[in-house]
Amino acid sequence: MSEQRQRDTGRAAARDDAAVLTFVERFAAQMVDAGMQRMPARVFSCLLASDSGVLTSAELGERLQVSPAAVSGAIRYLSQVGMVSREREPGSRRDRYRVHSDQWYEALTRRDSVLTRWEDVLREGVESLGRESAAGRRLGETLAFTEFMQQELIGMMDRWRDHLALLRTEETTDEGAPGPDPARRR
Repeated sequence: MSEQRQRDTGRAAARDDAAVLTFVERFAAQMVDAGMQRMPARVFSCLLASDSGVLTSAELGERLQVSPAAVSGAIRYLSQVGMVSREREPGSRRDRYRVHSDQWYEALTRRDSVLTRWEDVLREGVESLGRESAAGRRLGETLAFTEFMQQELIGMMDRWRDHLALLRTEETTDEGAPGPDPARRR
């Protein structure tokens, strides 16, 4: 058992493994409903539910009861979309996979560049179809929506950074107390 796994196991000794697995599967199902492939969703959820946020391929396979090939394919996809990173386990040739605490922020920030590319193509589409044609008007509305979303996303990400800084300040000032409950703030 890796040192990281032993730390996870020690910290989570009081956890109900069945309840954790139920969470992993339920959250993965929600991600699948949103369009993610099933195995990457399960692997991502499993990493997210681990205390360290870091697991090896073998540990992921063991927790999810899947083959190394299934884990490998999922990791490849998650790495490509920037949801996990690969790192070398110190003193070993084994890779381990990390989900970062700010990964949602990073994923949405990358969406910003996707929206910019969409806007460029949509502008070309509006011009080539003609602004006054039905298709041109429809593309124009789609362009306006993506421009609006991009502006809102920029402001939202700025507000998130401020909010996260506040949450982290509260965590460090409440020594010995559990961190803030995000559900409480809604």
